[in-house]
Amino acid sequence: MRGEVLRLVAGHRGPVAAGIVLTLAGSGLGLAQPLLVRRAIEAAGSGRTAWAVIVALVALFLAQAALEGVVRYVLARTGEGIVLGIRLHLVDHLLRLRMPVYDRHRTGDLISRVGTDTMALRRVVATGFTDAVTGCLGLIGAAALMIWLDPGLFLLVAALVAVAAGALAGALRGMRSASLRGQEATGEMAADLERALGAIRTVRAVGAEGRETARIGGRARDAHAANLRTARFDALAAPAGDIAITGSFLLVLLIGGARVASGAASVADLVAFLMYMVYLTGPLGSLFEAVGVIRQGSGAVHRINEALSWPPEREGEVVPPQEPSRESRTLLEFQDVRFAYEPGRPVLHDVSFEVPRHGHVAIIGPSGAGKSTVFALIERFYDPDGGRILFDGHDVRRLDRGRYRSLIGLVEQDCPMLYGTLRDNLAYAVPDADPEDLDGVIALSGLSDLVERLPEGLDTPVGERGAALSGGERQRVAIARALLAKPRLLLLDEPASHLDADSEMALRRTLLRLSRECALIVIAHRLTTVRAASSIVVLREGRVTATGTHEHLMGHDAYYRGLVSEWLGHQRARGMSWT
Repeated sequence: MRGEVLRLVAGHRGPVAAGIVLTLAGSGLGLAQPLLVRRAIEAAGSGRTAWAVIVALVALFLAQAALEGVVRYVLARTGEGIVLGIRLHLVDHLLRLRMPVYDRHRTGDLISRVGTDTMALRRVVATGFTDAVTGCLGLIGAAALMIWLDPGLFLLVAALVAVAAGALAGALRGMRSASLRGQEATGEMAADLERALGAIRTVRAVGAEGRETARIGGRARDAHAANLRTARFDALAAPAGDIAITGSFLLVLLIGGARVASGAASVADLVAFLMYMVYLTGPLGSLFEAVGVIRQGSGAVHRINEALSWPPEREGEVVPPQEPSRESRTLLEFQDVRFAYEPGRPVLHDVSFEVPRHGHVAIIGPSGAGKSTVFALIERFYDPDGGRILFDGHDVRRLDRGRYRSLIGLVEQDCPMLYGTLRDNLAYAVPDADPEDLDGVIALSGLSDLVERLPEGLDTPVGERGAALSGGERQRVAIARALLAKPRLLLLDEPASHLDADSEMALRRTLLRLSRECALIVIAHRLTTVRAASSIVVLREGRVTATGTHEHLMGHDAYYRGLVSEWLGHQRARGMSWT
């Protein structure tokens, strides 16, 4: 646990050290005061008033009080700085993870690690860690002076503190597991709430509010039970500190008073020792509380370190060429590509096909054939288990991911929209795009009427996940967003799925124009989109079973002819013509 905390505060050693030094300075001012009181009492016993000692005592007291205020601010600022630094690092890390990590973890849980867990960490670092260090050092200083004043009384105090520490250790053993379970349950609650709010229209439409409330409430009750278990351990740990502090004070008062009464010790020594006992309550209480705080926050520290240990994407060695090579007419090539999301369950088997620098390639096949996986491999969300994917003659596994992806435009089937304005979404890939380029992609994707109709034009908010737009409008926005980056390769996953007949015909004309400018790969289930392709790849059960033009496949592939017959039936039902 100590090593995990030190790793997290590694970049904040300066502020943490400043807080510790200031706390120790305050401790030093406090340690000097009992010695001055002892001298003042001894002077009074000899019939004189030590004004210089009294003035020094008042000055030390006021300086200590002022320093404590400074320390509180420094520690609070240090804690917030540490939380900010870890949050920024964690957010950057979470946004750069390998895709399989996102597949295994829920979005709400990842968000909880940035929010709830880092707040718990703030208390661990700013309070627990600092108090543990300063408490130990303060105890050492106080103990040294108490041994100098009265070794016998100190041994009694040390024995009582040791008994309390043993009781505390027993209570803290179960606190780590209870804390971790509480943080995990809180993350699960956040994940379930994000799940329900993300599909709130579906939840309302099917009347599932009660079921979702029960599900999320169950997670909240799990967190409540885990936190109560942590509180029970904390309740057992708290009396240990009281035993150590209050019990020691009473013991010293009784035994020390008896020794003064018998003449074995002086009143000045007893008062000084008692003042050190009073002073000792600070670092001793801080130390006991720090141990409890660190144990309670150990779950959050573990979850943050776990997230930071997840592997990010590795960068490539070669920067892909911005300009097309003249050596080959092929832009992208799959060579016997094999891939599985899980070992032993292959999705693609020796897939091979080529994509020319200009042209329209359609990938067709039943659900589960591996079409979306092909797109994921092209975008390098995953790397193939076998075979090669070449981009302009380079193995994509050796290319710099960021530069490579900048040459590829992706239009996903669900067309995710970001919270913000229409302009924010259109220019997401190119924030500093020229207005002329923006107007061009708006016209090319058929968004001109939408922009004119919206109350604030491009500056109109689109709502959460694009709720203010229709499915077809979100699709066109996604296409325009991809086109604005002027990609060399454009990937479109079922671009006609949300379009009406007229919009689909317009899309077909748009694809024809685009195929003259760059390479297009389209996952298609509509005949108009497929027939417009210059090359068609038939994918079934993770294998390429046929390639060629529409006319070639109609004459040589029975499966393709069956698909065309099925599509024609759908088109007639929609009142669309073949052309």
